[in-house]
Amino acid sequence: MRRTVPRKKGDVNSVIKIRNFRDLSPEEILDRRDPGGEDVRRAVSDILSDVRTRGDAALREYTKRFDGVDVTEFKVPDEALEAAFDSLDENFQETLHLASDNIERFHERQIPRDYVLADRPGIVQGMRYTPIERVGICVPRSPEAFPSTILMNVIPALLAGVKEIAIVTPPDRNGNISAEALAAVYVTADPRVVSVYRVGGAQAVAALAYGTESIPAVDKIVGPGGVYVAEAKRQVYGRVGIDMVAGPSEILVLADGDSNPVHVAADMLSQAEHDTHAAAVLVTDSRPLAEAVQRELEAQLSKLPREAIARASIEHNGKILLTDDLAEAAEAANRLAPEHLELCVADPFALLPRIRNAGSVFLGRSAPEALGDYFAGPNHTLPTSGTARFSSPLGMYDFMKRSSFLYYAPDALAGVADRIADFAEREGLHGHAQSVLVRKEKA
Repeated sequence: MRRTVPRKKGDVNSVIKIRNFRDLSPEEILDRRDPGGEDVRRAVSDILSDVRTRGDAALREYTKRFDGVDVTEFKVPDEALEAAFDSLDENFQETLHLASDNIERFHERQIPRDYVLADRPGIVQGMRYTPIERVGICVPRSPEAFPSTILMNVIPALLAGVKEIAIVTPPDRNGNISAEALAAVYVTADPRVVSVYRVGGAQAVAALAYGTESIPAVDKIVGPGGVYVAEAKRQVYGRVGIDMVAGPSEILVLADGDSNPVHVAADMLSQAEHDTHAAAVLVTDSRPLAEAVQRELEAQLSKLPREAIARASIEHNGKILLTDDLAEAAEAANRLAPEHLELCVADPFALLPRIRNAGSVFLGRSAPEALGDYFAGPNHTLPTSGTARFSSPLGMYDFMKRSSFLYYAPDALAGVADRIADFAEREGLHGHAQSVLVRKEKA
């Protein structure tokens, strides 16, 4: 029997309101308006055109304007990678190695297999996979370049067999990239394969797409970024491939009444601190938990160094949704199709089959989203903005292409030539038909 949730107005003084899931329209459940807009589109178009025309000179001007630093040499020297690693404490060196091993162990299971069908006389066909040759990886800086993003993007690319990888990330005010980021490159890759460049934003995407004097053009661009990077990737798609157009970060915590409100609030804030456009949502069948999380969010916000960002995110995009039961909570999760979904329930494995739309699912009360961000192994580059309805996390397959092949012996082709010709004629394509029939005549 379904339990009806008492309907009650949210506390007007709370940083986040409690709403009944059934009362909300699809638009009210989660507002996913484009944080960019026409001004961003025009600005990005101008940057792309300028970099395409003027190359490194344009890159230097935009780096000075947006990052406040004069960069003479964009490429980080290869020897700086090892030096950066050596400068770190042994504990973090070991952490990088352990995280790298976990990510590699998870992704190597994704290696696709070529296949051949040769079960009919004179006919051979199949599929083969080949790596993309040149890949660019965007790494955001907030406030430092993310070593986790480097691990998550470089490792599957190397496993796929990519031969040239260009990492772009904005420099700090001194023109440097963090030692942690450079060390992440060092533990994953040969510098003959991976190069790091001190440039970010839409101008970095332009450099990867078109090439400049310092940065070679690539075949595909992957990795996250802000609204300018996302829009730049959207605009260069077609000239190069992209992994996805990533929107603001999201987390949905689906929790039952036995969950710890301290943990739930902390997990919500782990994404809210990313960006004022980020979205943190709690879906629960327990009003007492909802109210406890409401209070706990306020208590924890005041302790965050990035309080202003997290508070704006929670106030503008945060939601607490009440459902009648966990089945309806799963329905709410599928409707939102979140980037990160935590199942903080007694039996998460029983609920998992109900989940159809999510970028990555975290099972149980001891699997916070940060576990996946940094260490566990599954990729943290995930579909956002509801695109988990039709897209997937980054993986080895994003760095490979597949080509079909087929062979027909003369007798095998002759046996089906008339059928193919008839098919072509029905589409009005006489040349297609003739290309088959002339071979039949010679046979």
